[in-house]
Amino acid sequence: MAHNINYNEKTGGHSFFSVKEKAWHGLGQIVTDYPNSAEALKFAELDFTVVKRKLFTYDNENSFGNSDIIMPKIEVPNYFATVRTDTEQALGVVGRDYEVVQNVDAFSFFDAIVCGEGIQYETAGALGKGERIFITAKLPGYIKVGIDDLIEKYLFLTTSHDGFGSITAAFTPVRIVCANTLNAALRNHTNCIKIRHTMGAKERLEQAHKVIGISNNFSKELDTIFNHWTKVCITDAETKKLIQLALTPNKEALQAVQAGKENEFSTCFANMCDAAFEYAMSNPTQQQETTKGTLFGAYNAVTGYYQNVRTYKNSEAKLKSLLYGGTAQVRTQKAFHLCENFAKHGSAALHLN
Repeated sequence: MAHNINYNEKTGGHSFFSVKEKAWHGLGQIVTDYPNSAEALKFAELDFTVVKRKLFTYDNENSFGNSDIIMPKIEVPNYFATVRTDTEQALGVVGRDYEVVQNVDAFSFFDAIVCGEGIQYETAGALGKGERIFITAKLPGYIKVGIDDLIEKYLFLTTSHDGFGSITAAFTPVRIVCANTLNAALRNHTNCIKIRHTMGAKERLEQAHKVIGISNNFSKELDTIFNHWTKVCITDAETKKLIQLALTPNKEALQAVQAGKENEFSTCFANMCDAAFEYAMSNPTQQQETTKGTLFGAYNAVTGYYQNVRTYKNSEAKLKSLLYGGTAQVRTQKAFHLCENFAKHGSAALHLN
């Protein structure tokens, strides 16, 4: 499977680092101890800067076909190229109001959240030519579900240098036992902030208290909700129906699920549901006291499918699907709301026939 991790021809290294655990693509540096932000920047080969440069166009071929007459270059007004200064690679085209947020500033953002104490940088890297970077860092403490089912608290940040997308910082709970990115959506809250690459973006990036407030609120609410779900029983048939409802890609599939007409499912949709249900029934992580036959287990069946079963084109596609508002994030959030309704109304919430 393609990985799209940046390869730097000048250094002969890949822009990625991970603590202790080797990534599936097997690239980059594996370190034994959690680094500080300066070390993480170097381990992931993100210690490069990006600048805006003027754009020009020119044509050596004049209207008479005489290539000896050099036409003057013409400046493209109001647009600039973003360029890596270490490799001299153009990363994108941006407008005049676009503000480059350097990689070192992204790490400084994390340091500001807890004043540098207790945060653990776990992975970081760059994709493509270096136009998109990502950082995951573990926050102190856990969400404890049941007696020994622990959920770690992560912050995930991604920013780009190509003019596409905002700076995004998100709180992402991860269940240790199976590395599920739970990605819950709580009521009217959001689990992320987005900052545009315009003037003042760096200053707003420094307002880290917003993110720590998000993580604190999410931690408290998820602790209460998940522990309640471990006490809500759900049958295998109800689990299967919940999975089907969560994974529905369109109105037609939803109507077929609600009517119980599995023969009308498309092959692709049926295979997805079967794979997620098999994960729910047979994966060892689903046999714990907190998950087996519980609503918490049904929710983890959906998150576990997208995190551990489904295949993706490359690592960037997986990140987009799980964390950038892609299919996995949308469907797992749908599963979260279905579970909330089931906890309140039982099987009636699934429209079982």
